[in-house]
Amino acid sequence: MDSICMTLKAARINRGLTQKEAAKLLEISVDTLSNYERAKCFPDVQLIGRIEALYGLPYDRIIFLPKKYG
Repeated sequence: MDSICMTLKAARINRGLTQKEAAKLLEISVDTLSNYERAKCFPDVQLIGRIEALYGLPYDRIIFLPKKYG
């Protein structure tokens, strides 16, 4: 199995979703999703499960931290 990791933004783009579309499906605001994608804040545990389902990736394959931390 492929173990490629990707950023939250890349995962969204890979699914062909705009921020507006993804935010609506996740039931959060576009500003909140933008903050998650820029690592200004992080989703809670319940939302992580919805992100995994929407993007088709397990949590450990989604990069939530900015590059300077990894």
